[in-house]
Amino acid sequence: MTVIETKNAPGAIGPYSQGYAFGDLIITSGQIPVDPAAGTVPEGIAAQAEQSCKNVGAILEAAGSGFDKVVKTTCFLADMGDFAAFNEVYAKYFTSKPARSCVAVRELPKGVLCEIEAIALK
Repeated sequence: MTVIETKNAPGAIGPYSQGYAFGDLIITSGQIPVDPAAGTVPEGIAAQAEQSCKNVGAILEAAGSGFDKVVKTTCFLADMGDFAAFNEVYAKYFTSKPARSCVAVRELPKGVLCEIEAIALK
């Protein structure tokens, strides 16, 4: 197993890694919409979904993969009322339409509106 680390995605804010590679399998930790350079969170679901997708993409790239190789995502929303707006952004990145679960949760770290984790192949 190899720990995936990149400065192009936010560092872990707890006792976990950005992701792991095991053979041809890549598993990312959930990515909240924190800009890794500025440490800020954009306003609104569309901008936050965009940043979360970019963060997932950075980890995939660091592991030698990409959005086209994602086979499963799990998405967390703070408000299911944001589902349509979230999907609009998500669809631009995950064009291969991987298997997905999307649930509303009571609260996400840092009070963000969404979080995305992915399982991909190399």
